[in-house]
Amino acid sequence: MKTSTEISSLAKIVGEEKAVELIAKAGFDAWDFSMFNMCRMMRNPRSVLATDHPLSGSGYLSYARKLKKIGQDFGIVCNQSHAPEPSIYPEGELYLKRAIECTAEAGGNICVIHPENNVSFEDNVKMYRELIPFAKDYGVKIATENMWDWDKVTDRASFAICATEESFCSLIDEVGDDFMVACLDIGHAEMMGELASAEALVRALDKRLAALHIHDCDRWHDSHQIPFSMDIDFERIVKALKDISYEGYFTLESDSYLKDYTRDNAFGGLTDLYQSVKKLADMFEA
Repeated sequence: MKTSTEISSLAKIVGEEKAVELIAKAGFDAWDFSMFNMCRMMRNPRSVLATDHPLSGSGYLSYARKLKKIGQDFGIVCNQSHAPEPSIYPEGELYLKRAIECTAEAGGNICVIHPENNVSFEDNVKMYRELIPFAKDYGVKIATENMWDWDKVTDRASFAICATEESFCSLIDEVGDDFMVACLDIGHAEMMGELASAEALVRALDKRLAALHIHDCDRWHDSHQIPFSMDIDFERIVKALKDISYEGYFTLESDSYLKDYTRDNAFGGLTDLYQSVKKLADMFEA
């Protein structure tokens, strides 16, 4: 079982180029290309703004190639990516397509594109169907992800698209293409109480499941913490992954873990993250 982690949290401390290098040195097999800085989503008025990040400018593909080369120089690959979100925005399709291009250029073969909570099931299906031909041209599969909403009355996570077994499987099946797959966010699943669990979603998704976002939480909030630090029972989840013969990477999205680290000690925190996902990988292989 190969391991990976997102680069965004480490990049906030050391920059993206150094982040790819350090992820390799920590022991990971791959890096997850986070592209949240590609553009800025404005809610009022609802619009998308370019940023001063290299991914926002005309040289976005050369920047993706640069990160790929750094990874190759240190012996790791890009396994997947994460497009900017929310997904359905004015001009949003431009950046989603750019994310797919950058994924291919970096060497990844899966781009996670969030479903949109605030539109209908049909609108989400339409968004993905319109992107699939473009993704096929680049050899990149699109992964939708299980999301959550928040009920202020109960102070708990509530239903959002792909949060349950039926919703998640139905969206993928309705799009109806081999280039449409699932990325299971384990923490999101475990927030849902009686509505869902990560284990149940793994078993329901079965061969639809191609990617993971792994992190720990108190099964209430979206904590994005290092595995084995909070309340998720990873043993049963790993067993379910083994039972369905999961073939993807074990990719961390524990992006809150490094928020208090600095350039001086970030590599130590990254090493802790690697040890946690290595433990999960060893559980899978046992």
